[in-house]
Amino acid sequence: MSRVVVTGGSGKAGRAVVADLLAAGYDVLNVDQAVPTERISPFLKADLTELGQAIETLHGAEAVVHLAAIPAPGLQTDEVTFRVNTISTYNVFQAAVTHGLKRVVWASSETTLGLPFDRVKPAYAPMDEAHILYPETSYALSKVVGETMAAQFARWSGITFVGLRISNIMEEHDYARFPSFWDDAHIRKWNLWGYVDARDVAQACRLGLEVDLSGAPNFIIAAEDTCMKRSNRDLLAEVFPGVPLKDNIGANETLLSIDKAKRELGYAPRYSWRSIINEGAG
Repeated sequence: MSRVVVTGGSGKAGRAVVADLLAAGYDVLNVDQAVPTERISPFLKADLTELGQAIETLHGAEAVVHLAAIPAPGLQTDEVTFRVNTISTYNVFQAAVTHGLKRVVWASSETTLGLPFDRVKPAYAPMDEAHILYPETSYALSKVVGETMAAQFARWSGITFVGLRISNIMEEHDYARFPSFWDDAHIRKWNLWGYVDARDVAQACRLGLEVDLSGAPNFIIAAEDTCMKRSNRDLLAEVFPGVPLKDNIGANETLLSIDKAKRELGYAPRYSWRSIINEGAG
């Protein structure tokens, strides 16, 4: 695959994905409603809630990385978030099938697992792809609907749809905030103290395009570690008492399991706050 459309290529993950694919030799088209601050690839402004625009956008492409969405709950009304995310995802999936693309990689979300864990708590940790889905917001529900659509579009078409349940995305400048989390275990309990570097998201997207897969598999994409200095056992004992922790888990290893992504995608996250800021800070 040489020509790839990246929807949402002007966003936090999208910028890293576009740069990574260009470096790997792909011909990349960034499709977004927001003009990129730095134009490193061709750009097309489009509203993907319109099926005709989605179909025109993917004309001539061999694959799509679909990141465009309202990126979190609470940014717009629940109805708008659900409608925009589900309709745009349906339109991109339908356009991919219409044009017979070779691969669809798209952004699902860690929120499908029950975040922010106010009404439910994890059944076990680290959470993995086998964990029951508990969408707690219209945003999370839109991603669950997206995963259901991906499975059916893959079944109908034979095209592989790779869903990435991406954790809270960080750019390098964001790590300066991490020491402010360390004294209160509850600040970041909402996603089990998880995060992922935008450059590792880009790696996962590229692997999703390149690795031999079929159907509509979903993968949790997170960093190797948590954002905390305290051990996982201490964190869970304070915030989620009674949640079982696997015996072989490392003291600071991610509680959003990336084992499946490592095994089936070859995902190997390269970036951690621990190599960027001083652990003794704060």
